Amino acid sequence: MSAMMARMIGSPSTTPLSPSPQPPSSSSQPVRAVPGGYGWPVVGPILDRLDYFWFQGPQKFFRKRMEKHKSTVFRTNVPPTFPWFLGVNPNVIAVLDVKAFSHLFDMEIVEKANVLVGDFMPSVKFTGDLRVCAYLDTSDPKHTQIKNFSLDILKRSSAIWVPSLASALDSMWDKIDAEVAKSGSASYFFPMQQFLFSFLTRCIIGADPSASPEIASSGHIMLDKWLGVQLLPTINIGILQPLEELFLHSFSYPFWLVKGDYNKLVQFVEKEGKEVIKRAQTEFNLTEQETVHNLLFILGFNAFGGFSIFLPTLLSALGDQESTGLHEKLRYEVRQKSGSNSSSLSFDSVKEMELVQSFVYETLRLNPPVPSQFARARKDFKLTSHDAVYEIKKGELLCGYQPLVMKDAKVFVESPETFLYDRFTKEKGGTELLNYLYWSNGPQTGSATAANKQCAAKEIVPLTAALFVAYLFQRYDSITISSGSITAVEKAK
Repeated sequence: MSAMMARMIGSPSTTPLSPSPQPPSSSSQPVRAVPGGYGWPVVGPILDRLDYFWFQGPQKFFRKRMEKHKSTVFRTNVPPTFPWFLGVNPNVIAVLDVKAFSHLFDMEIVEKANVLVGDFMPSVKFTGDLRVCAYLDTSDPKHTQIKNFSLDILKRSSAIWVPSLASALDSMWDKIDAEVAKSGSASYFFPMQQFLFSFLTRCIIGADPSASPEIASSGHIMLDKWLGVQLLPTINIGILQPLEELFLHSFSYPFWLVKGDYNKLVQFVEKEGKEVIKRAQTEFNLTEQETVHNLLFILGFNAFGGFSIFLPTLLSALGDQESTGLHEKLRYEVRQKSGSNSSSLSFDSVKEMELVQSFVYETLRLNPPVPSQFARARKDFKLTSHDAVYEIKKGELLCGYQPLVMKDAKVFVESPETFLYDRFTKEKGGTELLNYLYWSNGPQTGSATAANKQCAAKEIVPLTAALFVAYLFQRYDSITISSGSITAVEKAK
């Protein structure tokens, strides 16, 4: 997901990401000064922070300011901010339509050093005193080495990806079935985290978590804590105010809170991931420490963290759509294309499931695992929105909030605020719309390479989600999902 892997076919390319197609626009747009402002020092950022986390929430925060300034491009502050983030500059230029947002992925005009979550960067102590790939700009030679290593990991794991996924899903859903039979309902979040940790550790690290009983039982909890302590200043929980502002958003938490758990994960990777580490050293010229800490970031932040957000969102969307007839349509398509046996599932088979893929893409459109994207101007340039042109100065930080950008009515013309599960089918023109689906730090029609910051997993994430959905409708004739729980299941006959 910068938020949370790689293409599963073909060799890693070094071709730069092609600019994504742009929506039609006027040939003579006016040049405007960027509206908005940052307010009084200290006071302005604090007031914006309170709106962002407490009084409005992120989406309303950006929407209100967009309406106030009558512009999708404007100046504002985003958390974290004063008083205890003295080295963090909260000033950003928000870019909230698809055309303006696309500038964040043009590596000729923006750079991405240390801006994964804005101007705030967690201490490098969380990553072995190293800046891992997510915090490096494409101009850094180390970025090229690590990005190509990441792409190679996923290319090599393609042979075991689907069977490992199916095996881990069997175990997860067997537990959920037993709990539903016993108690009438079962929460799926923690079983899903256990499944994800086991499955992703095998595919990314090349290690079996059961080699360490402690890692097998608690590895997912260790990663949760490691992620949470780093990102607390930027996370909107929205249920604990004003305690949330006082204790979660006012200062950074120290690494020592999770140091013991992180060191156990490091030792596990060093011992059980020897083959992957050796390949990184011999083929990509990385040191052992660079390899281990980047592997843990790929596993914990990108993969585990991203899927821990996305897959529960996918299940929630399924629950919300139960009364629309979607379940029956998905079940029919899945069984028509792959039968009723999970062993028949493959990347190729789910690529033939147009409705399954459309449902996955629509979930990514409205609920991207990483909602905010940032980039810093590499040089002075002119930024174009649908309605105007703005002069951006070198060093200014751009911020795009995807859940709002992806509701751009000039691109997603049909009911842009509504979840339409068939939006990305050919009948609805979905192939063209993929040019503007940016969940992966670039368009879905782009390619992740060492020359850009697009998520290495931009192909495998939606395919894995499609496999997850297909597995579900092979296994069950009916399933009821409500408020984070499975409340009824009927297994396939």
